[in-house]
Order: sequence, then C-alpha cells, then structure tokens
Amino acid sequence: MQHGTGAGRRATMQLPHGVVETPVFMPVGTAATVKAVPQHWLEEAGTQILLGNTYHLYLRPGHERMRRLGGLHRFMSWPHAILTDSGGFQVFSLNALRTVSEEGVRFRSHLDGSSHFFSPEHSMDVQIALGADIVMAFDECTEYPATRERARASLELTQRWAVRSRDHFLAHQHEVPWYAERDGQTQNLFGIVQGGMYADLRRESAERLVALDLPGYAMGGLSVGEPRERTREIIAETLPLLPADKPRYLMGVGYPDEIVEYAAMGVDMMDCVLPTRAARHGLLFTSQGRMNIKNQRYAEDQEPLDPECKCAVCKRYTRAYLRHLFAAKEPLAAVLHSMHNLAFYLDTMQSVRDAMVLGTLPELLERVRQRQGAAA
Repeated sequence: MQHGTGAGRRATMQLPHGVVETPVFMPVGTAATVKAVPQHWLEEAGTQILLGNTYHLYLRPGHERMRRLGGLHRFMSWPHAILTDSGGFQVFSLNALRTVSEEGVRFRSHLDGSSHFFSPEHSMDVQIALGADIVMAFDECTEYPATRERARASLELTQRWAVRSRDHFLAHQHEVPWYAERDGQTQNLFGIVQGGMYADLRRESAERLVALDLPGYAMGGLSVGEPRERTREIIAETLPLLPADKPRYLMGVGYPDEIVEYAAMGVDMMDCVLPTRAARHGLLFTSQGRMNIKNQRYAEDQEPLDPECKCAVCKRYTRAYLRHLFAAKEPLAAVLHSMHNLAFYLDTMQSVRDAMVLGTLPELLERVRQRQGAAA
C-alpha cells in the first residue's frame, strides 16, 4: 500500500482487486448486496470498494459455501475491492444473545436461534474464505456509555484478540487459491483501536496496535451514541498516533458533512449504512440539505430531486413521482432513493479528493456545513 501524509491527504491503496483512491467512502453491502442497488449501478456511480459483513455472510450463505463458489467477489459478481468487518460489532449488538469469554463469543443467531462461537481465529478463517482485499481483526466494540474500568477491560481483550487475529491470519492467509491470480498480492489485515471515550486509553490502544506493524488501522467504538463533538475530539486525538504512511479507517460514519469533516482531518476510509437506510425511510440528501420526500409539498413538485445532482435518478424522475412511489410503498422507491443517496455520498467524496488537489478543501467544508443545517 502506498499512502500520503498529513491531514486532509489524498493517496492510493494498491489492493488485489485494483487501486483505490483515498479518501474513500465505502457503501455497505451487508449480505453480499448493497440493499436495493445492483452492482452495475454501483460501478457507474464510482464505487471503488464495498464493505461486506462477516457475521451475516457466515450465517447465510456460509463461508465454506462461499469458499467453494470462489469467494465473495465471484459470488456477488463484484470484481473490485472489498473490505470485510470482523463480525465483532454485530455479535456484540446481540446483547442478551451472547456470552463473552477470553476465547471468544458464544452467541445465538438472530435468524433461527442456533448457537455459534466466534473467536479471533474463526473470524480470520471466515474472512480468509470470503477473500476480501482488507480484513479486520476481531475486536470487542466498547458500548457507550462505559466506565473507565469497562473500557480498560475491553481494550485489553481487543489487544489480545488482535495478536491472535494477526498470528492466525499470517499462518493461513495463503490458503485462498484464487489469490494466486492477483500478482502475488494477498489480503491485508487491519487492527482496530478501542478505548471508549478515554483519550489515554485510546492512545495506549493505538500504540500497542501500531507495534504489531499491520498494513492499516481503524478507529472503532465511535458513533455508538456519544455526542458528535466527543467523536470529533477522539478522532483528532487518535489520528496522530497512527502511522502516516498507512491507511486510517473510521468505522461506521456518518452524515455527508461528517465524512467531509473527517476526511479533512486526515481520515482515509469511511463506511456507513446511512445512505441506504435513510433512503428506505424517505430521507434524501441533496445539495440544498436533507429532504423528507414524504412531505405533502412534494406531491405536485415537478422539479428533479436535486437540480445539481447528475445521477440517473435526478436526471429522469420528479419529486412528485418519487413521493408517489414512497407513499404507495412501491419497491422502486427504495431502489431510486438508495441510488441517489449513494451517488450523493460518492460524489461528495469525489469533491473532497478534487478539493485536496485544488487547495479548496476549507471552502468545501464550509459549504457542506451550511448545507447540513438546511432543509430542502
């Protein structure tokens, strides 16, 4: 991987399935699909890398089946880069359905109640079978709020699991036969910084992870309910602790103005379900601000969704039609709304990359902040 330095940096990642320009936004394809959006359209919208979910893909269709079918790329007909999360966040979100031990986590499937066990080694086995370009170490996501003692214990467990993840990954990463076709490149393992909302614990977690000399590092346990200003503070305190020549990934964020702000701070990679989740509930992001397409005032509005947007939805359909689809509960509403929101996010990040070249990032950030408070 090649990378630049400094805040607000533009660089490239050379991955087995292609070059990714950063900073980059990764649409979330939880179960081998970005909800309601086909792969060819993701390509047309400029998607460079998708995120797949290890927990969901392990349960269905199963990683051994995925291995037999040639890996996640071939299975979902996506020849570009993929990152898989470790499954940790989903497992820990099960709350009453899980039991955590030093060895790993015993949990019950949300699908049928069957019992399963995830350890760092098993998470690596699943992700190696899936064949993603970037895989994540198995971690414990610290909830919010959490006491200092709880955050400390979670940090220690995450660190021990990171070592186990690395050791198992290095021992088994070459077991995926289709990677022999990728010019000798293999999957890349990223570690995840935890430590709750405590700056000194975050520092310790980052320093100990960096000592493992992994290809990249992520900041986890943010956007879990804490105040947005605290999120920003933790990011600002953590970024300088991570190697400037390796990718820095902020997990699970955010709104359009947030991804611009965090990219300006020096974050290289971000993902979020928000574009498609909001779309399914009628919340759309535009150059004029957020739009609730359910509002009656759009019932006879023949303007495009966003006059400044060049996506296929805005080129063809009116606000009145999109509102009608949503009100009638037509499946096409989720499709078109998701396509637009994803295009808006991807275009926003392209604008960030362009502004970094032109030296106009502060002006872009100010425009985005002003737009965030507006209601279209």
